[in-house]
Amino acid sequence: MPDSAEPATTTRGERPVSVLAEVALDLAVEIGRTSLPIRDVLRITLGEVVTLDRPAGSPADLYVNGKLFARGQIVEAADSGEYAIRITELMAGTG
Repeated sequence: MPDSAEPATTTRGERPVSVLAEVALDLAVEIGRTSLPIRDVLRITLGEVVTLDRPAGSPADLYVNGKLFARGQIVEAADSGEYAIRITELMAGTG
């Protein structure tokens, strides 16, 4: 008889995806990039504007564990004053 502490298995002996439900993943949102020489980075001051490689209003990229997962719009999260991303496109193979 299986130990009750053991995870449930399917009829083929595989564990269901639900055993992964509590695994934490790193999510990162990128609105653009740039490349600067070290001398320019060292000159950055408060209030400095650093130009990125995308026009304003472009979709932001959502990365999951370093892999592009989706794109979306940056929005304010329900009057909390925090930023959020509204997904507008899922990358192929993600759902």
